[in-house]
Amino acid sequence: MTASELISDSIPTVSLEETGLKALNLMEVFHVNHLPVVNGAEYFGIISDQDIYNADNFEEQIEQYGINMPQPHVHRNQHIFEVVGIASQCGVTVVPVLDMDHSYMGAISQREVNRKLSDLVAVNEPGGIIVLELCKTDYSLSQIAQIVESNDAKILSFYVSRPSESSKELDVTIKLNKMDLSGVIQTFTRYDYNIKATYMDDSRINNLYDDRFDQFMRYLNT
Repeated sequence: MTASELISDSIPTVSLEETGLKALNLMEVFHVNHLPVVNGAEYFGIISDQDIYNADNFEEQIEQYGINMPQPHVHRNQHIFEVVGIASQCGVTVVPVLDMDHSYMGAISQREVNRKLSDLVAVNEPGGIIVLELCKTDYSLSQIAQIVESNDAKILSFYVSRPSESSKELDVTIKLNKMDLSGVIQTFTRYDYNIKATYMDDSRINNLYDDRFDQFMRYLNT
């Protein structure tokens, strides 16, 4: 999914000749804290509500504020993950989209990004979640997929993250198409995977713990 597919028709722009008050009114109506400043297809940057409040003169034209406007943007063919990265790094509620000639095409709202991301990670699909913690050198997507599929389950979404910048461990979050993850958990454990967290029906996780306890007691009695 590329940036051009995410452009929202509901995100307005302002020009340098318009007032801070008009920009604030538009931000309130469209529930954003930033607006692109353009002249036709020429992109100057974005202005925030805080910029206008700091200027302390709502009736002045934006060009009179003397603001060194940041110019966060993505190009039309960039992936949604890159859009998320720009929004996060720059702390903006809209991300302008430019074509390859650096001309303004439109903007992507934070709400639209969140909605599309929820589709990508199958948030609304029923199923359980397993979080594995492992070293980078132990990470094998093919083995993880094999373990899941050997238990008649399918991966709905899968992503890898680091708990912190300094961490040498990876968190691998897997959403599966079934709520009963008992068999998958047991197989991961058999392959010495560290299961950091699971999210599924409480009664089933309790059954899994009961089964593990019974196995442990049988081991002690041998």
